[in-house]
Amino acid sequence: MTTTADAPAALSLGERASDLGYAAGWRLVRAVPEPAARWAFRAAADLAARRGGRGTQRLRANLGRVRPDLDADGLDALTAAGLRSYARYWREAFRLPAMDHAALARRPVVEGQEHLDEALAAGRGVVVALPHSGNWDMAGLWLVAHSGPFTTVVERLKPESLYERFVAYRESLGFEILPMTGGEAPVRGLVRSLRAGKVVCLVADRDLSASGVPVTFFGGPASLPPGPASLAASTGAALLPVGLWFTEDPMTGEEGWHFRIHPPVGVPDRAAVSVATQRVADAFAGDIAEHPEDWHMLQRVWRDLP
Repeated sequence: MTTTADAPAALSLGERASDLGYAAGWRLVRAVPEPAARWAFRAAADLAARRGGRGTQRLRANLGRVRPDLDADGLDALTAAGLRSYARYWREAFRLPAMDHAALARRPVVEGQEHLDEALAAGRGVVVALPHSGNWDMAGLWLVAHSGPFTTVVERLKPESLYERFVAYRESLGFEILPMTGGEAPVRGLVRSLRAGKVVCLVADRDLSASGVPVTFFGGPASLPPGPASLAASTGAALLPVGLWFTEDPMTGEEGWHFRIHPPVGVPDRAAVSVATQRVADAFAGDIAEHPEDWHMLQRVWRDLP
């Protein structure tokens, strides 16, 4: 039965626009020739940089914390590069469903794969913690090809139809999706996967709750979600931070992806969650510092930034 809250009339204008926009993206962008898609998404990123909206301003502030050595012009240039990188993520996301997944999964350069293989061989499950960098969907595509489907949690977007589009998209890539809200507590599903020796992937560079773990991140006070370290402590799973960034051949323009799997972070018990979360933050910071333009953080991270 359809309730008033479920009816299209209950959607705000912004929610309808978002849903229609993403629907058009998944339907139309894949049909556009690749050179034209690259040009269009880069042009949109450059326009966003010139307009300097709220998200752009937040990205600039965050990148200023990452690169405090830059002057205003340098920070503007890095922010523009960051928006182009973010636009590339969305271009790839809209095109991925129609691409050859098996062929794509062979293309990323994966550094530290031995850490994942050793953790999987131990049979206790693996918690992969990632930042909002590069293309995490491509990392998931590679992981599915390497070791099979994995479990992850997604935020329940509004409207529901938009959330369902994102679930369908990521399930088409081989991900097992658990909603953050509106169903069984996701931690139960995550624990089941880990107990079965499988992989759980969690984006972990921004805390969405009031129970974040205080960390020092690029020298400033921030909080990261306790979930990855807590799951590792309670199940005995390995905790592996992973860095992601884009690559592009300067001669041919061929685009690629690089993933860095860090050595496992020890979490012997729940008392070690705070220390382990700081170590995850340190791993993220090292990779982000090397490739700041590919960190797509348009939300607040530091408590001392407005």
